[in-house]
Amino acid sequence: MAADRQERSGARRGGTSYDVARAAGVSQSAVSRCFRPGTSVAPGTRARIIAAADALGYHPNAIAQSLITRRSNLVAVIISNLTNLYYPEVLAELTQQLSERGARVLLFALRSESEIDSVLDLVWRYQVDGAIVAAQLSTEQMLAFAARGTPLVLYNRHSTTVPVASVSCDFGAGSALIAGMVAAGCRAFGLIGGPPDSAVGEARVEGARAELARAGIAPVAVDRGDFSYESGHAAAHRLFAAYHLDAIVAANDVMALGAMDAARIDLAIRIPDDLSVVGFDGVAPAKWRSYLLTTIRQPVRRMTAAATAMLFERIENLDLGPERRFFPGDLIRGATARLG
Repeated sequence: MAADRQERSGARRGGTSYDVARAAGVSQSAVSRCFRPGTSVAPGTRARIIAAADALGYHPNAIAQSLITRRSNLVAVIISNLTNLYYPEVLAELTQQLSERGARVLLFALRSESEIDSVLDLVWRYQVDGAIVAAQLSTEQMLAFAARGTPLVLYNRHSTTVPVASVSCDFGAGSALIAGMVAAGCRAFGLIGGPPDSAVGEARVEGARAELARAGIAPVAVDRGDFSYESGHAAAHRLFAAYHLDAIVAANDVMALGAMDAARIDLAIRIPDDLSVVGFDGVAPAKWRSYLLTTIRQPVRRMTAAATAMLFERIENLDLGPERRFFPGDLIRGATARLG
């Protein structure tokens, strides 16, 4: 059998599972279970197997295991725009949690969400066990996952057309943040959005517009960036050249930091006395003492843990239905905004 040949071909590099089983006095299936994440093996038996494996220099053959289990042990993670410092944090958490379950990440980093068509062919080619996608999928693309029997979990977005499992942050705290700025006397708002094809960026801009409209503040000046520091810096300069603003709301923290530096360093505008600046995500630099940005923090660890759990539930049971989980964002009261 192919799996046997794979197993025995490793004999030149160390012992095989057959050798470990004989040395530990257990069955080969017990050895397999010992090295398979999530399986149950008695502590004494596990200790004997690990000791025998160490003595023989045995390491499980991932390819052989995938032939036996008919799984690739690969999970596709599709993330848009890694210049947004929020996504490297998400990727680090997902990688750790997937590794703990014996899976490996096949990463696809998009420069923009519209590039996703170009990576889906690779996703199918690698026959991944499932996918966690932090990018906007079309109805046809989501249906393609279902047609191939590949479990899918959307991260920080949800579908309105196809029933798909998803994990999202509820930005109700964002509305409270805008309302607090209005209550503190802010009236001339500038919004810095992300690229037009960013669903999350658009949702944040539209949410801010809606909250300001409820407060009787409309229209609102809008500029765009690409979620990078440089683009937030440039967008702020364009806004200040055209408007006299007393508040800036950026669609992510990194652009907010760029806008802050454009205001306080280049234009000598006092923050928060003359200008309030807020962002979204709660990335690490936002907490630096030189910034102390007022922002909405996403609970990354809880959200990634939920996405991982939901994906593996669907890998184990392909008939499991869709589910949407929402996690509230936390208002971080930094030092960059006047709040009433």
